[in-house]
This record gives sequence, C-alpha cells and structure tokens, in this order.
Amino acid sequence: MSRYVLIYSGSQTAESRDEQDAILAAWEAWYAKMGSAIAAGGDPLGSSKFISAPGSPAADGDGGMPASGYTVIEASSLDAAASACADHPHLEHGGRVHIFEAIDLH
Repeated sequence: MSRYVLIYSGSQTAESRDEQDAILAAWEAWYAKMGSAIAAGGDPLGSSKFISAPGSPAADGDGGMPASGYTVIEASSLDAAASACADHPHLEHGGRVHIFEAIDLH
C-alpha cells in the first residue's frame, strides 16, 4: 500500500448550526467508511506564508496554492485513492480534493 495526501481547497461554510452539524456528520461517516485506510486524520489549515526564492522573505498568503485542510490515506494506487474520494463530503459544498502520491524515500 502507498500513502496519498489529500489536500482540500475551497471552503465548507455552514450558514446554521444544523448545517454545520450535518457537514461534520458527513465527514465522520466518510472517515468511518475509510476505516484503517486513514493513515493520518489531518486537520483544517489556517493562516499561511510562502517563500518563492532562496533568501527571500516569507510573504503572507497561499502563494497561489489555496489549501483548507489535509488527510493522509493508504491505497493500492493513485486511481484507487481517487476512487475512494469520489464521494468525499468536501465535494458536496463546492470544495475540491487534490490527491498526491507520497513518495517513500526510505
């Protein structure tokens, strides 16, 4: 099995407490469905800085790579990882899920 990093972009803003609870329940259901394939649960992401050249100061913002959170999963292939994300709850509210293979250098 290989590891894949899911980077979430876009937001899931809830307009009410009920909607927030429904979004959280959908995420919990997806995590439960994935079971042991979740290698690292991840977290939402907050403020960011980026550095674009050696020695340059860090600048505020995402540098053109918006990300709102991440999760690490295990799957047999990139296609299998993508398939596992086809019904990801982040997609239900206009978000995107970017799937990257994590290359094991050891």
